[in-house]
Amino acid sequence: MKYRSVAEMAELWGISERTVRNYCAERRIEGAVLIGKTWKIPADAKRPERRKLKRPETLLEILREQKSSNQHGGIYHKLQIELTYNSNHIEGSKLTHDQTRYIFETNTLGFENEAVNVDDVVETVNHFRCIDYVIENAEKPLTEAFIKELHKMLKTGTSDSRKDWFAVGKYKKFANEVGGEMTAAPDEVPAQMKKLISQYNDLKEITLEDIIDFHYQFESIHSFQDGNGRVGRLIMLKECLSRDIVPFIISDDLKMFYYRGLKNWEQERGWLTDTVLTAQDRFKAYLDYFQIRYQE
Repeated sequence: MKYRSVAEMAELWGISERTVRNYCAERRIEGAVLIGKTWKIPADAKRPERRKLKRPETLLEILREQKSSNQHGGIYHKLQIELTYNSNHIEGSKLTHDQTRYIFETNTLGFENEAVNVDDVVETVNHFRCIDYVIENAEKPLTEAFIKELHKMLKTGTSDSRKDWFAVGKYKKFANEVGGEMTAAPDEVPAQMKKLISQYNDLKEITLEDIIDFHYQFESIHSFQDGNGRVGRLIMLKECLSRDIVPFIISDDLKMFYYRGLKNWEQERGWLTDTVLTAQDRFKAYLDYFQIRYQE
């Protein structure tokens, strides 16, 4: 049998010598043999077909690809800005949508003749990191450790984190209320959180309603001193992405409906469900624009 060198095959096929060596090492050229440190290739060998890279199909896969490539102007970019702005705004952040976008796009501050709360800026940057953490770990089981890490990311570097009594990344030390409603006592939180997560993970097939119900239970416990709403909405993002359920963003005009739905979930689930479905329809419009498929 007549053999050719790597250099000869590279010239014949119009590719680099390195690519030919890789083909040989991967056993993709039939009959190629390594003699010492030199590859000998059958003269009549056919060039291997290029492997087709699997295109990302689910929203989670697309978000991971765009995050990895640092792509601007896509759905990853849109999610970061819209969710961060709206989720922080619900909790009292005074940063505008444009300011939030500017911080994400440039990693700099651009405020003129205006006093800005440092915590608003820190929590905005931290929230971007939280979304990345959700995207990176979306398919992993929901755990207390994951939830505590989200809280730690969100609150690190804020004025709260410098208070001796404020537990960053840990459950609350003092009782708190939400919307005038009593929540779990600090000594009850660990047991209630373990039970909630265990029952949720034991569900055979988790639906959108199950995700909303977990959110209600989580907010009712109010396990952290502050930041429960944002952590809770990040958890919902994670659970939607992991199951290829269209996620949703509670915008300012839906805030009061969202609060009403949480407060009355036990008596009437339709209110919060309808609010979520409205927000989900808006996110579907983003997906339609970027031509990303989703399950109806």
